[in-house]
Amino acid sequence: MPPKNPSDPPVDAADLLDLGDPAVVADPYPHLAALRAVAPLAWHSGMGTWLATGHAEAGAVLRDRRLGRLFSARTPADDWDTFNWLHADSILDSEPPKHTRLRRLVAGAFGRGHVQRLAPRIEELAAGLLADLPDGEFDVLAGYAEPLPVLVIAELLGVPEADRHHLRPWSQAIVRMYEVDRTPEVEAQARQAAAEFAAYVEQLAADRAAAPGEDLLSDLVQARDGSDRLSSHELVATAVLLLNAGHEASVNGFGNGLHSWLTAPERPAVDVADPAARARLVEELLRHDSPLHLFERTAKEPATVAGVDLQPGDKVAALLGAANRDPAVFTDPDRFDPTRDPNPHLAFGAGIHFCIGAPLARLELEVSLRTLMARYPALEVVEAQRRPTFVLRGFERLVVAPVSRPA
Repeated sequence: MPPKNPSDPPVDAADLLDLGDPAVVADPYPHLAALRAVAPLAWHSGMGTWLATGHAEAGAVLRDRRLGRLFSARTPADDWDTFNWLHADSILDSEPPKHTRLRRLVAGAFGRGHVQRLAPRIEELAAGLLADLPDGEFDVLAGYAEPLPVLVIAELLGVPEADRHHLRPWSQAIVRMYEVDRTPEVEAQARQAAAEFAAYVEQLAADRAAAPGEDLLSDLVQARDGSDRLSSHELVATAVLLLNAGHEASVNGFGNGLHSWLTAPERPAVDVADPAARARLVEELLRHDSPLHLFERTAKEPATVAGVDLQPGDKVAALLGAANRDPAVFTDPDRFDPTRDPNPHLAFGAGIHFCIGAPLARLELEVSLRTLMARYPALEVVEAQRRPTFVLRGFERLVVAPVSRPA
């Protein structure tokens, strides 16, 4: 619907930001900055959504409890049945009180030391992948950044090695539905992937119920809070969400961040062996070229957000990449600065939907960077090919090569 504040300047974000424009997808930041300078919360007539490009405005969208993640089931229902309940019964697309219950149960299972116990295993998996890489140039995504998160999440959930090759194709088919330029072919692939993925996890969960292991899926099967527990659909939806979000964001966060670092003018040196320096580097990798750019909310009741009056059903989206380059919060925001501290980026969201896997994502990035740079102390980008997507921003290929240091 049109803006509710006729006295405000009639800014239409569609005039400044076309998310289907290849130039915007390739480098959205100048376009996002231009929109932020005019209106940090603006109506986009093409999308039928308010867009928050300012850090304060995006934060308000993410934290306001009057705005929710209200999943709209796709139709026809018979065709989209599995896809619909995978979302409706997940933490990401639920609101209190259901969200509160699901997050409490899942956080309880997560809190049993699963992330901490994975640290040495992540290092072992990373070293194994590095051993197969050449001494010359290589695609750091295909050979390292893509397989590592899949292996880590598979380890976390206890997915057998023989089945792990299915996970990334299923996930990629489902998450393509979050883009703004879906095709009938994309939709058909998402429906098929959702059905196959759900059926697989259902069987794996049944196996864990009969013979529990020491993995997270076993803990999710047994997760209880008094008499409450995860339903079969909630269990499967949680596992699928962890697999999807747990490696899509990690792959793109690693690839985008590494590219930002390696291509920065006068590339700043970082001692990745120093935990404090490495932690700051990881936060800047996530801020500078965020893996997730758009996170939508829907007004559940009348609300005024950043001076805009919203009515129930109105859509508003936080543009996380734009918020993370807001000059009101980040000095010289387009510069990659691995010493930046504090670094209050919104790459993991905020509010009740803050990413539950953030500790694992940070650990994975820290270990994978330290392990990579231990073998290749200096790298340069040889080829970088972007994915043609805006919401989930990443690379198709990122070819790098070792740089010989002068004697």
